[in-house]
Amino acid sequence: MTTRERAYAKANNQRAAQFTELWVTGSPEDIAALVQAVARSGRLVYLSAPTQMPGDDNRHRRYLRLRAR
Repeated sequence: MTTRERAYAKANNQRAAQFTELWVTGSPEDIAALVQAVARSGRLVYLSAPTQMPGDDNRHRRYLRLRAR
């Protein structure tokens, strides 16, 4: 591994360590409560649109990206 490749890999690891990525599955009310709590804490970076689970399931799935610190 060259010095340039090593520096690039280190920079990518530092960037990735800044965020926590989660897939959250649950009822819309439960997810809304979680999102409100995370937004109040100031850690919420990105929130995807809700996606309904397949079949008769009334749960939804959302992707969250949070600041690690």
